[in-house]
Amino acid sequence: MPRIVRFHQKGGPEVLKIEEVKVPPPGSGEVAVQIKAFGLNRAESMFRSGPYVEEPEFPARLGYEGAGIVTALGAGVAGFAPGDAVSVIPPLSITRWGSYGEAANFPAEFVVKHPSSLSWTQAAAIWMQYVTAYGALVEIARLAAGDAVLITAASSSVGLAAIQVARAVGATPVAATRTRAKKAALLEAGAVQVVVTQEEDLATRVAEITQGAGVRVAFDPVAGPALEAIAGAMAQDGIIIEYGALSPEPTPLPLFPMLVKNLRIHGFQYKEIVRDPQRLARAKRFIVDGLASGTLKPIIDKTFAFEQIVEAHRYLESNQQFGKIVVTL
Repeated sequence: MPRIVRFHQKGGPEVLKIEEVKVPPPGSGEVAVQIKAFGLNRAESMFRSGPYVEEPEFPARLGYEGAGIVTALGAGVAGFAPGDAVSVIPPLSITRWGSYGEAANFPAEFVVKHPSSLSWTQAAAIWMQYVTAYGALVEIARLAAGDAVLITAASSSVGLAAIQVARAVGATPVAATRTRAKKAALLEAGAVQVVVTQEEDLATRVAEITQGAGVRVAFDPVAGPALEAIAGAMAQDGIIIEYGALSPEPTPLPLFPMLVKNLRIHGFQYKEIVRDPQRLARAKRFIVDGLASGTLKPIIDKTFAFEQIVEAHRYLESNQQFGKIVVTL
């Protein structure tokens, strides 16, 4: 039987267990995949420890994305064959189709034949970061040439993807990071400017960068008290996209900046794109074309062996990484 990562109660990384579990044949509309690598996401840490937007059903699987080889097809599936190299767009349920393991089934509409130039490690690091960044910035915010976009937590995999997506559409990515330890790496990764928030006032520095205009779009996974500073950095009629809740502190509503500037705050999950067939098709084209051309290129921070899944989650929660953490099998 294949080895699968599961957990039987909420808690720290130590609750993750590698167990032998029978994986059923693919159901109707599903594709069975032998997993070669899977990427880690902060959402999986939150799902494991709680709170999260989805509650685990114990014993729970987890894992949003992976890459591997097609081994079987469920009824009604066309366009794939056993032996195909594929990667997985995060499905709508983390526990129903969890990717942490040697084998898993996925809905065929979320399985993609990625460019053959990608390694298994790279292919496992694509879809969560690029669907999230593309969906929020292009589909929701309509980011375009000439726009400035503020990207917080910019050294995360999604933050780095957002820098690449912004540059791909001709926008100006302004990265925000807490300390200067990652400033040089962010500039090398494509940020036009970097604001070090422990040393610089965010709104003041953004005003300097944008010649007083502010940014039309902000892309933030942290929330908490920093939302007030982000609102202060916004241009008139701007949009703040909140796609996470990493801050443990309450998030006050920046009411007066919202009223004065006519700001919108849009709560966003990748599911907003994945559940819409037309948006998902556009996302696939943008991402596959970008990967093929080199405009989009996943940045891998560190890889772990499957047996090191607990250590991998500890590293994920350390905030040391610059880019994606990937587990290989």
